[in-house]
Amino acid sequence: MENPLEQFAIKKIIPWDINGYDISFTNSSLCMVITVLFIITFMSLCLRKRAIVPNMGQAISEAVYDFVQGIVGENLGKDGSKYVSLIFTLFTFIACGNLLGLFPYSFTFTSHIAAVGALSLLFLILNIIFGIKRRGWGYLHTFFPHGVPVIMAPLITPIEILSLLSKPFSLTIRLAVNMSVGHIMLKVFGTFIVMLQFFGFIPLIADMCIIMFELFITLLQAYIYTVLSCVYLSQSISDEE
Repeated sequence: MENPLEQFAIKKIIPWDINGYDISFTNSSLCMVITVLFIITFMSLCLRKRAIVPNMGQAISEAVYDFVQGIVGENLGKDGSKYVSLIFTLFTFIACGNLLGLFPYSFTFTSHIAAVGALSLLFLILNIIFGIKRRGWGYLHTFFPHGVPVIMAPLITPIEILSLLSKPFSLTIRLAVNMSVGHIMLKVFGTFIVMLQFFGFIPLIADMCIIMFELFITLLQAYIYTVLSCVYLSQSISDEE
């Protein structure tokens, strides 16, 4: 049986080393570029001929945008409109990245902690920037809420800092683990199809069911990642202290 973890191996396409730092262009980088180009191309084609009565492409793009706008509205309220573009970009990037990994010979970059962790860390930095921009020095009350006795500061402040730093970690682990487990199961059942030969239709049916379930999971995980990101952003820009 082939190693089911082999599909997650990072392979260098264009080796590049600068002063001991490996910044090679890999299969993961390629799939990220493909994902971004696909989103830009798809949206450009769908919205090329906009009309009051939308065609199918325009209807799909508007439906996705309305879906994301609904997530933002539920979690960020009336002030969330300025963040819709950011959240829309985040959702489509994660969703398309997850879906791309279902195609043969592709690579699921959302299954790697490094890739998802970098995205989550970037969003954490943006949360802090938006929080400071919105609340000014009042953002520091995130680490020491009003009403808490000063004597509790040595205990409360480190806990709040760890809570803030744990947010990108929770986002990363949840998405990367779910994407990894699903693809491992697909690989295992796919190997059984070859090994069992005449009776391979049994794991084939199971593999087809897993693919359909994995399709649902890819979109669900993109939704969960987006909702939690909105919740964390809401906590950063909230005027409540």
